[in-house]
Amino acid sequence: MQKFNKFKKIKKMLLLIGLLLPTAWCGANSLYLADGVSGITIKEGRTQGMPKGNSIHASINGHVLTVFFSENIGPVAIEIFKDSGGNVETHWVETPDGLQTYLPLAGDYLITFTLANGDEYYGEFTVTN
Repeated sequence: MQKFNKFKKIKKMLLLIGLLLPTAWCGANSLYLADGVSGITIKEGRTQGMPKGNSIHASINGHVLTVFFSENIGPVAIEIFKDSGGNVETHWVETPDGLQTYLPLAGDYLITFTLANGDEYYGEFTVTN
């Protein structure tokens, strides 16, 4: 009877591991790798206070740029520039967990985030057709 209980416990553990590993793998891979979605790396520009770059998240999916903040960092000015120069006029739409805008033209872009204390962060991305 003791052998049977030991076998039963091992069987349950293997079954649990067999169910958890694929779930964890799929969840980790889909974080920013959903079909057509590309994460934008946010880098520090000028910062004087505690760095908040890890709180700013941005991604591009086709022509749709999505931004969200994982913590309250206060008022943020967001500007987008085309690589050929000039500020891009955008209209942001609030989503339940962030902001979205549509960029109609393909090309290379720079997005900047300026916090109320003057700290600046930026990211570079490409919009493709």
